[in-house]
Amino acid sequence: MPQSKRTATGVLGGLLGLIGLSTVAGVLITATVTPAIAVSGYAASSAITMFDKMPSYLEPASLMLPTRIYKKNADGKNVLMAQFYDQNRIPVKYDQVATVMYDAILSSEDKNFYSHGGVDLLGTLKALAGNASGSDTRGGSTITQQYVKNVLQQNCEFDATTDEEVQACYLQTTVNKGAEGYQRKLQEMRYAIQLEKEYEKNDILLGYLNIASFGGTVYGIGAAAQYYFSTSADKLTIAQAATIAGMVQEPNTFRIDRPDGTWTDKDGNARNSAEDGYADTLDRRNYVLGRMFADGKITKDEYDEAKASKIEPKIKKRTSGCGQAKGAEFFCDYVTHIIRNDKAFGETKEERAAALRRGGLKVYTTLDYDLQKAANSAISIVEPRVDYMNLGASGIQVEVGTGRILSMVQNRDYEAAATKENGKTTAVNYNVRSKDGGGGHAAGSTYKVFSLINWLQQGHSVNEYLNGRVGPKTVDRCDGQTQVVQTGSGKDANGNNKVGNFENSQGYNGSIYNFTKDSLNSGFIAMAERISVCSTNKVAGKLGVTFGNGKSIAEGDNAPYDVLGSVDVAPIDMAQAYAAIAANGTLCESKAIDRVVNADGTDHAIPETTCKRVLSEAVASTTAYTLQGVMQGDGTGSGARTYDGTPIFGKTGIHQFLHTWMDGSSTEVTTVVWVGNVKGEERLDNHYMAGYRLSRIRNSIWPNMQRAANAKYGGDAFPSPDKELTKRVLVELPNVVGMTVDEATSTLRAEGFSVTVADEIDATEAAGTIVEQNPGAGRVAGGTTVTITPSNGRGVAVPSVGGTPDDAENALRAAGFSRLERECTQTEGAPGPGVVTGTDPAAGTIVGRNDRITIQYQAPNCGGNGNGNGNDGGND
Repeated sequence: MPQSKRTATGVLGGLLGLIGLSTVAGVLITATVTPAIAVSGYAASSAITMFDKMPSYLEPASLMLPTRIYKKNADGKNVLMAQFYDQNRIPVKYDQVATVMYDAILSSEDKNFYSHGGVDLLGTLKALAGNASGSDTRGGSTITQQYVKNVLQQNCEFDATTDEEVQACYLQTTVNKGAEGYQRKLQEMRYAIQLEKEYEKNDILLGYLNIASFGGTVYGIGAAAQYYFSTSADKLTIAQAATIAGMVQEPNTFRIDRPDGTWTDKDGNARNSAEDGYADTLDRRNYVLGRMFADGKITKDEYDEAKASKIEPKIKKRTSGCGQAKGAEFFCDYVTHIIRNDKAFGETKEERAAALRRGGLKVYTTLDYDLQKAANSAISIVEPRVDYMNLGASGIQVEVGTGRILSMVQNRDYEAAATKENGKTTAVNYNVRSKDGGGGHAAGSTYKVFSLINWLQQGHSVNEYLNGRVGPKTVDRCDGQTQVVQTGSGKDANGNNKVGNFENSQGYNGSIYNFTKDSLNSGFIAMAERISVCSTNKVAGKLGVTFGNGKSIAEGDNAPYDVLGSVDVAPIDMAQAYAAIAANGTLCESKAIDRVVNADGTDHAIPETTCKRVLSEAVASTTAYTLQGVMQGDGTGSGARTYDGTPIFGKTGIHQFLHTWMDGSSTEVTTVVWVGNVKGEERLDNHYMAGYRLSRIRNSIWPNMQRAANAKYGGDAFPSPDKELTKRVLVELPNVVGMTVDEATSTLRAEGFSVTVADEIDATEAAGTIVEQNPGAGRVAGGTTVTITPSNGRGVAVPSVGGTPDDAENALRAAGFSRLERECTQTEGAPGPGVVTGTDPAAGTIVGRNDRITIQYQAPNCGGNGNGNGNDGGND
């Protein structure tokens, strides 16, 4: 067992080393500068001064350690999800290393380690003499000096960003020749002497074993034991320890993980291969065994047994990258993009890259085991590869009120190097923006939620009525710029497709609530006549939604079709927007990292995410109320109901049958699902999968994901909607009397009224002219059904008649009336023939010529009616 404390000899050796080396340094440096001139006392003195002025303090920096990303398991414990490294290193403590490993490294590299003060003068002189003769400055270094060299090299590599820069660090700290070689060796010695004053011997030895290279990306004894022999450092055998100790001189030559050989001789033959029994490494191992035996560290029998053994590597690769995050690869990839992009991990992209691969961070994520498992099961219904289209699918869930990402899945397997987007694997994360390894997809009608919010924010009620029937509509694009949009089926006069409704519906005059429930395209285009497209896009931006490339949608074209979801957006953005509605107006930025811990156990800053109010409670609650209607009755989201008693809201979306979405939420968890063309334009409704038309397969994925969330997180009733934003709005009903049926119908529907046309009635106006409306013009509730009555054009006015009944009858017959009756009122003093007092209908009344007219008159005797009134049997 190596000594644990420095000895008096060691201290004395350090002092003598410093004094002696100063002298040697002076001579050698002077000889380097003026090799042909005898060294004068002045020159030696100057060189000594140069050595003494070299930097003497070296603080061993933190080791380059793998960064590890963690997730919770089924028991709620943090387990490793993935790790990343430039140097595969497993740091160990002193008592976690087998004694034979210490013995092997000391016997082969520095048998006087516990007696010198950091520098072995004789070995160093040999090395410097070799350099003077033109060879590399190799050998002669103590363990402490080698530790210094490794620290300097690692400090240099921390800032390296390319393989060339890493190689330059190696050359700078290891194989310099000539004067630079002298100076490097002397500086190394200076640091080593000071290091021995600051640290215990065991700490230096352990530090060396933890930092040293053992070939390739394997660094440190912990990783070397695991990688080459599938064991731990404390369980190494004598032969294994000697093999590993032998590697430090030429790590990439003596490594034993390349069965085809580590180098090629001049004849092109592979050397140090499995075929030759790793001959070079075997020779080096046996040298180490010999030194251990000579130093009395092992017995003769142990030596013979170890030497007789073959080198039999048992390689255990330590994976790096998100490929090891089984079932959560794309979430892992998203986390790595955060580390690479967020300044919490460094000011420059180089610093952030170093933090991921060298920083030794422990990153604890937000992923929920149960929800991720359920989401993977739900999304698996979408096959990763089909012959007829490039089919993708994704799902994401976030926690309402925090923005924590609870699940992130998609239908294809993860492959960081995948280049074919029509294969079973991909490197593209379908849930996120392009800067995070994704892109975006046309949102379809799920984007209509921003028109709904915009409508409410401008003071309109969801029970306000508009003309949602198909036809031309003048849309306000932005700042008064308008564009006529033809809604309906077929093509317009220019040959462009009109904006149609589902199943070619002709639309209706209705409320915004019903437009949302039915996802009526013509209704939302009608809304855009009153609220501009750019103001709707700004609402989306306020809720954190951008183009998939991160640019502002409001700064785009602001085309009328934007309100129907023609723009490409990332599901993660839509999830946080819908979660803001569920949080009664508070938007929380998406959060994937809960905590980060540095290699030394201290907390590291995490990316800043904020929660802020972006919607008033009135607007948020009314939006939620309206979206609940989508999931009820015959709403377009009714096929995705969860049937578990948890209140939910949602919004469906289909964009030209190329993409289908379902976005929705409880009060606790928001779920967003997308299925569609990764590339290409194959219609989803032309294909079936797992019993679903592809355009409706969301109705399987979304409820399965949301049910899992509801089961674990629950959910309460959403707040009641605002009264002002749900009231029936009184509007001005125009007077359409005198218009034609078509004119009256168009006028009323344009104002948001429904119209019923009654049967024609007799009137003097031209046939088809409206002569009555009910209710009449004035203030009425929006959306009221107005009954209009047209003229048949056959009406005439009853003329005013007088004289005797015979006179009146003659006048009426002359006017075209043929159905006449008489009605007598017996009156004393009346003229004998009678006197006409009026008609029924009265004079001026519009009637048909076939209507019955009664002549009313008075006479002294009505012919025996008995009651003084009578009908004398006028003609039909």
